[in-house]
Amino acid sequence: MNLALLFDEDFIAPNRVVLRGRRLEHIRSVLGATQGDQLPVGRVNGLMGQGVVVTLTDSEAELLVTLDQAPPSPLPFTLILAMPRPKMFRRVLQTSATLGVKDIWLINSYKVEKSFWQTPWLSDENLRENLTLGLEQAKDTTMPKVHIRKLFKPFAEDELPALLQGKVALVAHPGTATPCPTHLNRPTALCIGPEGGFTPYEVGKLEEAGCQSVHLGPRILRVETAVPVLVSRLFDACL
Repeated sequence: MNLALLFDEDFIAPNRVVLRGRRLEHIRSVLGATQGDQLPVGRVNGLMGQGVVVTLTDSEAELLVTLDQAPPSPLPFTLILAMPRPKMFRRVLQTSATLGVKDIWLINSYKVEKSFWQTPWLSDENLRENLTLGLEQAKDTTMPKVHIRKLFKPFAEDELPALLQGKVALVAHPGTATPCPTHLNRPTALCIGPEGGFTPYEVGKLEEAGCQSVHLGPRILRVETAVPVLVSRLFDACL
């Protein structure tokens, strides 16, 4: 936790917060903080700054906070991701938030098992928890938005064309002839398929909506590896 992310419910006054649970344990056990120490903090979707430990007990930490720094700029990037395996999904969420991805679309695909959509990691509480962990790692406060679409065809036909407007639109598809571009540094949308990739029908629908199929080379990457590799190729800020 390189920054303690503060939520509205943490504030007991405009410049005072009380932290409990995971953040308190980190402050006590990992940082070894004591009264008077300064800690990096940031308000969700707001400014960052410093928090001074006013009181520290076994049950809570009270901080006096000064928020006067802007968070890092978000990436101009839309990640469209076939729902991964639940054990991988958490890591992908955290990594995406750490990289500065703010717009995440989870979509269905023929090769996505129906049971994946039943995972408790899709609950609002668990989405917030994993995105928070990614933001705290990166020292960022802007919470990503996650959109869930469980029907592929209606999404590809009815929503995707408008979503791609004004963006470089790509679909990662091993075996295609075109390599993934590098250093675009402009609004980009990227579709990444499930284990085994999108089906030819799905790739066709994505291309009809405006995507160009690209590859990363001869190696087949796991989703959790492909996301940071692709983002790093597309944006200098992540190199």
